[in-house]
Amino acid sequence: MELKNSTVLITGGTSGIGLEFVKQLSEQGATIIVTGRNLNALNETKKKFSHVHTFQSDVSNPKDIEQLYKHVTQQFPDLNIIINNAGLMRLIDLQDTSLDLENINREITTNLSGTIQMVHQFLPHLITKKSAAIVNVSSGIAFMSYSSAPIYSAAKAGVRAYTQALRLQLEHTNVKVFEMIPPGVNTIAVRLRKKGINLSDAKD
Repeated sequence: MELKNSTVLITGGTSGIGLEFVKQLSEQGATIIVTGRNLNALNETKKKFSHVHTFQSDVSNPKDIEQLYKHVTQQFPDLNIIINNAGLMRLIDLQDTSLDLENINREITTNLSGTIQMVHQFLPHLITKKSAAIVNVSSGIAFMSYSSAPIYSAAKAGVRAYTQALRLQLEHTNVKVFEMIPPGVNTIAVRLRKKGINLSDAKD
């Protein structure tokens, strides 16, 4: 796939792995669209990479995804790659009764449902392209659950299973499906160390 002439949408592209996607794809000459929930973070990303196009959008909100699809496909009809990178990881004690049912589900709605909804919304557009791709960011934790982040572990395992099924369903189309399993990143390691937890055996 020719990245130089590609138009790429990256969810959660304002920090960590997402921002690294922005950096490396910029070097390849791709047209880059970045989404995120935090407007300040989007503005900071725009300052660092003036050529990128930003949209405030929350992948856990179906209405946001519908609006994102409408605006992006109108303004960037050549869009041919989406990278589902937006993610949320929390350390959760499953015996903590202070978390209500909606709150306990946040990693699922962002990491798993968000990925599924983004693909479902954008797939009809991607299929029309001569060359297209979907990249879903998974985790090493999909293979080995991390007890301190149980909902995150379940969500990433779901992303992996969904991506495998998606790849099989699209194998006779022009849309390639990739699962990215990145190594451990500093943003998560630092967050856990502050809580006295060593993540030496887990990956994200």
